[in-house]
Amino acid sequence: MRLRAVRVLRCAGLSIALVTSVVSAPRAAHADVIERVVGVVNDHAIFLSDLRKKSLPFLPQVMSAPTPDERLSRLRQLYAQILDQLIDDELIREAAAKQHIVVTKADVDHALQNVQQQNHLTDAQFWDAVRQQGFSAEQYREDVRSQLLRLKVVNDRVRSRVNISEQDVRQRYDELARKRNSQLRFHAAHIFFPLPQSASATEVAKVLDEAQAVRKALTPAGFDAAAAAHGGGDLGWLSEGDLPRALDRALLALSPGEISEPVRGPSGYHIFLLEERERGGNPMPPYAAVRDDIFRQLLDTAMTRQEQIFLGNLRKGAVISRHL
Repeated sequence: MRLRAVRVLRCAGLSIALVTSVVSAPRAAHADVIERVVGVVNDHAIFLSDLRKKSLPFLPQVMSAPTPDERLSRLRQLYAQILDQLIDDELIREAAAKQHIVVTKADVDHALQNVQQQNHLTDAQFWDAVRQQGFSAEQYREDVRSQLLRLKVVNDRVRSRVNISEQDVRQRYDELARKRNSQLRFHAAHIFFPLPQSASATEVAKVLDEAQAVRKALTPAGFDAAAAAHGGGDLGWLSEGDLPRALDRALLALSPGEISEPVRGPSGYHIFLLEERERGGNPMPPYAAVRDDIFRQLLDTAMTRQEQIFLGNLRKGAVISRHL
């Protein structure tokens, strides 16, 4: 159960040893941190145990780091993010109390049912998925309750400031349509020279030399044979932006029938042959078919912006301290 609001004067001397160490070396398990206050919002204390409980589902990502120093760095970053979230949660709770806004058990149950239905999951499948993500049922319900409370408070305070007109939706539709009409599509093939994940400078130079040697003797007519011999082949139709930026730029610079120089990508070098290029090959659906989706996107963007402004004002009006 999450520790509720406690006066700072009553908890400042709390000292309960916790035998746990997330970032210690495997050979050295020890008691590393005692229970303590890690943040205060007005007269509400946030404890290290709150922080740890909230962080549990994300610890596998921390522990996947290859070195103890990187695990420690990730843990500190995670704790800082979770503390900010807990501070925001408390500010929202205080605002909800002033506005007499509550979230009932029925509200939470309804939200969970919606999630299950949208993902086509039975009740058992849903809670199994929750556990696989590292959440207990109690913690997940509490997180949903917090999200619903934030939604209610923000809607009550800022929804009236957001007005998405039909003209706004139409304008956004036209922008997307113009972007699609101007977007280039490429039909390309490539020859690929892979690099080890942690390639040394010597290995990179060796692979580049190989790619450059192949490129010198390469012609469009012999491209398929070279791709079969070294690796690669037809890439089909690609849209501008589908590939990493450096590879995208290499294709943009080619004319149909032209072969690129070796280009470094995330996992190796590529030599491209541009077969065809066309503009506007992916037209927008009719306005009526996407109007509601565009409206929701605009509304979400506007509400997120107003929520940040609202939370910023709450922070300015509160006494907040962090003790990580």
